[in-house]
Amino acid sequence: MEQQTIPLNDRDLSWLYFNYRVLSMAGEASVPLYERVKFLSIFSSNLDEFFRVRMPALLALHHLREGEKGALAAAQQEIARQLNEYGKIFTQSVLPELREKGIRVYYGESPAPEHLPSIRDYFYNTVLAYLQPVRIQFGQPMELFLENNALYLVVCLEDGGTGVVNIPSDHLPRFLRLSGNDVIFMDDVIRQHLGFLFPHVGITAAYSIKVTRDAEIDVDEFSGHLLQKVEDMLVQRQMGVPTRFLFDAAMPDALRDQLGEYFRIAALEMVPGGRYHNLRDLSDLPLPAAPSLEYPKMPPAHCHAIDLDKPLLDQIQAGDKMLHVPYQSYDYILRYFNEAATDPDVREIYVTLYRVASTSRIVHALMSAAKNGKKVTVMVELKARFDEANNLRWAKRMKAAGVRILYSIPGLKVHAKVALVKRKRGFSWDHTALLATGNFNESTARFYADHILFTRHQGITQELELLFIYMQTGIAPGKFNFMHFEHLLVAQFNLVDQFTSLIRAEAEAARAGKPARITIKLNNLQEKSMIAELYAAADAGVEIDLIVRSICCLVPREGIRVRRIVDRFLEHARVFIFHNGGEEQVYLGSADWMNRNLHRRIEVCFPIYDPVYRRQLKDIIHLQLTDNTNAVILGADARNLPVPREAGAAEVNAQRDTYAYVRQL
Repeated sequence: MEQQTIPLNDRDLSWLYFNYRVLSMAGEASVPLYERVKFLSIFSSNLDEFFRVRMPALLALHHLREGEKGALAAAQQEIARQLNEYGKIFTQSVLPELREKGIRVYYGESPAPEHLPSIRDYFYNTVLAYLQPVRIQFGQPMELFLENNALYLVVCLEDGGTGVVNIPSDHLPRFLRLSGNDVIFMDDVIRQHLGFLFPHVGITAAYSIKVTRDAEIDVDEFSGHLLQKVEDMLVQRQMGVPTRFLFDAAMPDALRDQLGEYFRIAALEMVPGGRYHNLRDLSDLPLPAAPSLEYPKMPPAHCHAIDLDKPLLDQIQAGDKMLHVPYQSYDYILRYFNEAATDPDVREIYVTLYRVASTSRIVHALMSAAKNGKKVTVMVELKARFDEANNLRWAKRMKAAGVRILYSIPGLKVHAKVALVKRKRGFSWDHTALLATGNFNESTARFYADHILFTRHQGITQELELLFIYMQTGIAPGKFNFMHFEHLLVAQFNLVDQFTSLIRAEAEAARAGKPARITIKLNNLQEKSMIAELYAAADAGVEIDLIVRSICCLVPREGIRVRRIVDRFLEHARVFIFHNGGEEQVYLGSADWMNRNLHRRIEVCFPIYDPVYRRQLKDIIHLQLTDNTNAVILGADARNLPVPREAGAAEVNAQRDTYAYVRQL
């Protein structure tokens, strides 16, 4: 099949349209006010990551390929449009509504006189300890290095000189709560006292700046021991080349150009912004308790298929169990690892860890298991972007506790989320497996929507053991008469071939005049060969429904509908449903359909054999396909389009209704 001719939407614009959907949630009056503040924070954080990870590629293509120059311009134009709307939502909607609720966030305004003493005391007693004011000399070699994503004020002095002072938001809270419910940016606490930092000369103006640096560094390019490679990479990342110089748009052009020359910033990397940067810090805005301004609480439900008074490992031996988090409690996952750590019959534990909680109770259970004499083997992915330092820290601690640590496979990331526990009772062994669509991370599990399977299925547990043998030895299943994967779909082995076969089987059924349907939920869809297979299936008459949260390069067409859901929880699960002549095949897993996932990672997708859980998954997916509140439809250009709702039609909110559904299971 000729992949080069298939229609595709631009990857980066598709992602930017996703982030625009996040921004639009901040502008919706139906979203509680405090939650709108959080969406503003998430949008800003997402955009920072885009400039660290994707903008370097766009800049490189702009310089290398004449035909790619339009991609950079289109992305920059879309970003400028979104930032303009961001400013309007924040200043003309969110801030005024906060003030109506008695919460005043000073935004470019002078604080009330009664606040000046407390601002003064905070500056001299706390903030001043972290400040490094310097005068810079234009035309001289650069003596000041702007740290990645750090905040600075450029200060214009009456004698014609220029000063720069850091805003230490990495060390102190970004906001100072004043008496009542008034709040001031730390930036303005410093602005109030610039005369102290640059004495004996007047201050004429101050403008905020920040530099974002390239974070896309391939650890496989380094030489030496892997741990040292990662540590070197973390240092190099902070020294990466600039991809964005964000400056206050009120700054005079002449000063901007001088700063660009001094800090060696190219014109393409200069982006005008507002008075304040790093508005991802809005997530830490000190807001008074007000339940009416937040989403209604959704305390995780108990999973009634699990008896809290009986050992979980024994219950799994009696039959599969499935969790839908965060609608159901993540405590069962913690219990699984805690029981494995202390059950005297458990001999071996195997786990893959991709993103670990900063205070991980799961890791503590694994360390306890090793200290309890069990053989514990953990594959720690040291190349998990932006989690490298945390994973490295935990890997060292686990190794010191006696855990056998497996580090990254050269050229591959291990993105699978699986665990295997082996017990020996008398002369017999039993195995239980834990397979998930999301990380073993109790922190993110509070707001990532995922599905988790506990199973004792002999075929699945045996194949999981084969995968861990491969990760330990490099010996692939199928060599030396080892078993092949028949139940699990594993990237690098059979995952692409099996998904291709499943899609083609639906196409054959459609051509034969039989019912044929495919429903797939992903975070990202970009890999050309899989998109081509979906196009071919739709052309054959297969009805295809896709739920794609973020990047979607597939162009919707007749027979293929694409939805996106952005709501209080991050839709993170990957779900694959094939009609299969009425005997539906349902898979869950860790794999998006991206080049990196299918060709440069170890991913695991796993079948759901229990008809009860297949029905639950189908019911949840049905709610997502009928959501007419927070879902949008993707147009042919990848933009978000509203879901049409017929007059009198019932309101469907997938996340709210999934919570109600799960509670009554």
